[in-house]
Amino acid sequence: MKTMKKAAAMILGAAMAMSMAAGAFASEIASVDDLEGKTIGVQMGTTGDIYATDAYGDENVKRFDKGAQAVMALQQGKVDCVIIDLEPAKKFVEANEGLKILDEDFALEEYAIAVSKDRPELTEAINGALDQMKADGVLDDIIKNYIGDDTKGKFPYESAENIDRSNGTLIMATNAAFEPYEYYDGEKIVGIDADMAQAVCDLLGYELQISDMEFRSIINAVQTGKADIGVAGMTVTEDRLKNIDFTDPYTTARQVIIVKE
Repeated sequence: MKTMKKAAAMILGAAMAMSMAAGAFASEIASVDDLEGKTIGVQMGTTGDIYATDAYGDENVKRFDKGAQAVMALQQGKVDCVIIDLEPAKKFVEANEGLKILDEDFALEEYAIAVSKDRPELTEAINGALDQMKADGVLDDIIKNYIGDDTKGKFPYESAENIDRSNGTLIMATNAAFEPYEYYDGEKIVGIDADMAQAVCDLLGYELQISDMEFRSIINAVQTGKADIGVAGMTVTEDRLKNIDFTDPYTTARQVIIVKE
């Protein structure tokens, strides 16, 4: 009997310890108001990085080359939360047990295409193509094909046959680690931004070439002519406008906060 009681006590003690441990690791962040003084993980150079640094200071922001690295740091307790765009956040939470997205948004933003200030004619041409894609419903279909439980996979974009591509090649700089906007499916880069850029090229007579690089390198690649456009879920900000031009927005997005459950 004493042995049974001792075993039961050990089991109860272990359960209590596990419960206390779970509570210890649960997030103290329930809203944006709780971010003051916390360590915030972000992908370097993104608007999450910019907004968090402006709001809470450089000393409270920990930067990573990729969003996945920031999420791993959250799991390891190296940061208290991660600020990132909603759609990639959903993918990270789906793939990593014990994480959640707070109901309260951190910021709202619009995505646009980065173009060199030396090429206003290209910006104007892309804006015209985007206007046509919006009017024809093509842009909505591209987005619905990647976002939406009832529409995902049902609106694949396909280029028409025999398109005149005599204007040459348009190089798109991106960071293909940002599902569903740009990511790898096997060896091919796919996603909303990839399809949108392909549709623009189809209308303007270009062959699309996608160049994958670190997010922080995209604007410099466009500035120096290594790429013609930058498309990577990029938000128009005052700092970026000092160095680069942007087209009209092609979609809206939300910056959200990932925490431990």
